[in-house]
Amino acid sequence: MILRVVGCSSGNWYGQKREAPPKKRGPKPTLTDEEVLAAVREAIEESPFVSEGYIKVWVRMRRNGKRASRERVLRIMRENNLLSPYRHDKAVVRVRKHEGKIVQGKPDLLWGTDGKKFFVEDMGWCWFFGVLDHFNDELIAWHTCKPGTRYEAMEPVRAAVRKRFGTVEKDVCKGTALKLRSDHGSQYDSNDFMAEMKFLGLNMSKAYVRQPECNGCIERFHRTLEEEVFSLNHFKTLEEANEAIRKFVENYNRQWLIYRLGYKSPLEYREEYERKVA
Repeated sequence: MILRVVGCSSGNWYGQKREAPPKKRGPKPTLTDEEVLAAVREAIEESPFVSEGYIKVWVRMRRNGKRASRERVLRIMRENNLLSPYRHDKAVVRVRKHEGKIVQGKPDLLWGTDGKKFFVEDMGWCWFFGVLDHFNDELIAWHTCKPGTRYEAMEPVRAAVRKRFGTVEKDVCKGTALKLRSDHGSQYDSNDFMAEMKFLGLNMSKAYVRQPECNGCIERFHRTLEEEVFSLNHFKTLEEANEAIRKFVENYNRQWLIYRLGYKSPLEYREEYERKVA
């Protein structure tokens, strides 16, 4: 009936060619979605970390010679529930008042130090103290203990000084541009800690009160340490914790990709700098 009204025979109607559905615009992708998914899984499997977001996965894929757009990697990871549970919406990041520059253009100009608590079954709450270079976020030295006294807080600083300068003799840091950034925790404001820094010739650069972002590099490292080690493990002894921390620090310095370093690891960035100035 309808064909008769429009003046078209059934033969003509069914003989017409159907238009093919429109193809996706742009060049044909080199990899199929299945191949991208396999490359994503490979990058995740190779990484020693569990909290990396899709951009770092995308960077690792490119290093493996597997290329796809960041948007496509994000879509495929989302569809397959492969996104890190630690990724946060940029819109909810708290705006901080501190606007100063804490990163440095050369190694060993500004170190950051701080302490963090973690739990061990046979000892209760223990302490992690670390020293990190603001140039490349490299963790230079660390120390664990119970309790977290001012003397324990000195240990990673002395270890970092020995590693960089070969000794911890009096005034070893004097005449250098190096400063040590800390908050106003009781360990760091103590007379004993300050006296030890004076002995080493290491000038202090105190963070502003209630402005943790002034010491943001070591604070960010602590967040990563929590995500990658403390929140994933149940330690029975401090020795178990030390072994897990040691492995993580080694992987972090060599393989943790940092946005501000052009998605290079701390040691990659330092080695690249040393080649340029050699």
